[in-house]
Amino acid sequence: MSYGAQAYARTAQTTASPREIEAQALLKAANKLQHVMANWDDPDTDFAAALLFNRKLWAILLSAVTSDDSQQTIEVRQNIANIGTFVLTQTAELQLHPQRDKLKPLIDINCNLAAGLSGRA
Repeated sequence: MSYGAQAYARTAQTTASPREIEAQALLKAANKLQHVMANWDDPDTDFAAALLFNRKLWAILLSAVTSDDSQQTIEVRQNIANIGTFVLTQTAELQLHPQRDKLKPLIDINCNLAAGLSGRA
């Protein structure tokens, strides 16, 4: 990456809103999972790395939404916590019993939540 592109990327990160940063992280996780799904016949370390990234991201999101500092309504917090619980359970299940079709709901959840955070839903 050129110096100019690196500088632009750093500036874009510092000017993005927290919601946009969360949306970008969710899309990054979705892309990693989509890559695994598209290359299912050729398993490699990408599978474990994609699941780990998604699990860590959702652990952070759950921590933020359940924090006393969260500015979301109780209803929104509960909905995100329920989704997060499903995502973490599904991820653990995939680690124990890999199944290609169980990646799709995780990808869809990440993409839909990212769209909502970005105002595209």
